[in-house]
Amino acid sequence: MRILSGFRLLAWELWLPILLVTVWYFGSASSKSPYFPPVSRIWKAFVDNWFGPGFTQDAIPSLTNLAAGLIIALIIGIAAGLALALFPLAAEIADPFLQFFRAIPALAVLPALFIVFGTGPSGNIAAIAFGAVWPILLNTLDGIRSIDPSIRLVARSYRIHTPLLISRVLLPGAMPQITVGIRTSLAIGVVIMVGSEMYVSTAGIGHFVIVSQQTFAIADMWSGILLLGIIGYILNVGYGVIERWLLRWQPRTHGALVAKGAQS
Repeated sequence: MRILSGFRLLAWELWLPILLVTVWYFGSASSKSPYFPPVSRIWKAFVDNWFGPGFTQDAIPSLTNLAAGLIIALIIGIAAGLALALFPLAAEIADPFLQFFRAIPALAVLPALFIVFGTGPSGNIAAIAFGAVWPILLNTLDGIRSIDPSIRLVARSYRIHTPLLISRVLLPGAMPQITVGIRTSLAIGVVIMVGSEMYVSTAGIGHFVIVSQQTFAIADMWSGILLLGIIGYILNVGYGVIERWLLRWQPRTHGALVAKGAQS
């Protein structure tokens, strides 16, 4: 029964993309535009590029940099947000600086980051981490602040040690907001990954797309864009599974509504 429900949810989610791709496929079959080639040519370029050496040369370096940058952002964001939440005075002092750096687009500081960390993978990872850390940090801080003060008073009255308080009370209580920050950071990380590779890089999906555009290999360019869309979708779906596991103690109202809509 659960498997059948899963198929219904998947069909409910994918019917519109499948319809749009089908319309695009037949609508572009006779296209003569050099900038919008038929989907059949884009798909052929996709298979040739990403089911061959292009995957190891460009896709794997991009995904490796993205994973490393997000892990660094996750560790720093949760640790810093937790530390600031435990020391309210430090949080008040740091708040103007946090808001200032948060407002700076990560793509705008790419030149400075590449000067400091170099133009290799370390620069790309630093750029991803810089852009992705702020949603996690601020959501961790706000999530801990939003916990009912009476819960912390009860924990203190029972003389619960700080490590246990953090692992059993603060982080679980803030987890709904932390997961929102992580989801936002995923999208930001993909954008910065592509932008940094377009700016200065010798490998990666962003580098492949910009080189294809500059050499007028338009079908190859669209195949890179298609791959980025697929990666974004897989990351979103995969993180949705992780998020449901992290928040498994919460009532699954959204899933129930979707399932009800699929059944109707």
